[in-house]
Amino acid sequence: MEKLIFDKSVHNRKGYSLPKSEVDININDIIDKKFLRKEELKFPEVSELDVMRHFIALSHLNHFIEKGFYPLGSCTMKYNPKLHESIVSSQLFSDIHPHQTLDTVQGILEIMYELQNDLTEISGMAQTTLQPVAGAHGEFTGLKIIKAYHKAKGNHHKNVIIFPDSAHGTNPASVTLAGMKVVEISSDEKGMVDLEALKKVVCENTAGFMLTNPNTLGLFETQIEEISKIIHSVDGLMYMDGANMNALLGLVKPGHIGFDVMHYNLHKTLSTPHGGGGPGSGAVSVREDLVKFLPYPLVDFNTAPLCKGDLGEDEDCAGYFFLNSDHKDTSIGKIHSFHGNFAINVRAWIYIKTLGGKGLREVSENAIINANYIRKKLENVYLVPHNHTYCMHEFVASGNRQKEKGIKTLDIAKRLLDKGVHAPTIYFPLIVPEAIMIEPTETESKQTLDDFINAMLEINEECNTNPDLVLNAPSNTPVKRVDDVKAVKDLNVRHIL
Repeated sequence: MEKLIFDKSVHNRKGYSLPKSEVDININDIIDKKFLRKEELKFPEVSELDVMRHFIALSHLNHFIEKGFYPLGSCTMKYNPKLHESIVSSQLFSDIHPHQTLDTVQGILEIMYELQNDLTEISGMAQTTLQPVAGAHGEFTGLKIIKAYHKAKGNHHKNVIIFPDSAHGTNPASVTLAGMKVVEISSDEKGMVDLEALKKVVCENTAGFMLTNPNTLGLFETQIEEISKIIHSVDGLMYMDGANMNALLGLVKPGHIGFDVMHYNLHKTLSTPHGGGGPGSGAVSVREDLVKFLPYPLVDFNTAPLCKGDLGEDEDCAGYFFLNSDHKDTSIGKIHSFHGNFAINVRAWIYIKTLGGKGLREVSENAIINANYIRKKLENVYLVPHNHTYCMHEFVASGNRQKEKGIKTLDIAKRLLDKGVHAPTIYFPLIVPEAIMIEPTETESKQTLDDFINAMLEINEECNTNPDLVLNAPSNTPVKRVDDVKAVKDLNVRHIL
């Protein structure tokens, strides 16, 4: 195992050289002495090659999509095309500033305008904001819009948001942060919304219904139009958590099946990087009468001829892109500085333009095929509680059969690490005991899927023939099995080899 970089340090070894400063600076003249360290820090003295080898070695201790299969259910860990990364790293994007004059950022505004329109078209809604910078941030924005809608009508009593017990954990948190009340209803035996349970709680105080579709079991809610009628009957709004929108691209438009507000997870659906808490993008789309409540400004296009000075002293063209804040008085306000995570949004725009409508549809079709292929191959060995043909891009298995032999889902997940596969999401959703949530995404080949299937079948066999191997896994990773409870209570992220 490679030594720490400090152990490679050799006195006077350097990886760089800088010209001698022509300015004589005394640090004590700049910073008050009480803020300075009493002893000089000891930094490693290493060559550039030593540094590179150190960080490359550290990176290999982690698991990432380029290293191996990453079937993290509900988080869509798909491959991010490197071409997109190279394009967005251009100085044309990285060196701009949101305070620049409109005439210097017309191309940038055009990209934002096109992305707004593309997301609006995909959703079947009327308009989209790019300001939210995470899925949960999009939820909060959508809920504030729902609240503003009812407030504008004088219906201050409408303050209850209903959602099923299969909801993402961020849903109730977002509802609370938006200043509304939470009502949870149970799912039926098929893993869908229980319509009878919904009818019992819907009332005049209902502000809206929050639903992930496909839901967190990976199932498409086939009763969605009936659910919509129930909620709309009391002037409630339908909110779609778009975390699983990567199953619907080109197949279903949420705005056409009863939803009024939705957010995207662009960092999942449209293949922009995510992980480590961000950066992300939670763009929100709404129906026509809700557009006035969207955060301002929106990017707009003026088709009228320009007057001198509109953009620049000598500009003379047919139209121009601009930031429109005409709805400021009715808007919920800004929910992020400037215009969201711009570089993430550019990646999503590139993804859409690269694939086009046909390609986006194939993304969802392939994701659905991949998930159902694994489901069918594993269903006789691992329990699949909600085993339906309308399973979409992911499915939830259960380790209950293996638990009867003394092997828990956690043990199965740990053993997968030994086989070069990142463990799927486990123990979520909570309505499935010993849950194993598997999402292969569309970017994986049949060979990769077969390797994963074989690994899962091998682990099941090991549960019968060599259970200690599974119970003590992982055995060939840089860090062996840790005390998960202690890790939460006594977190130490400093890794010593």
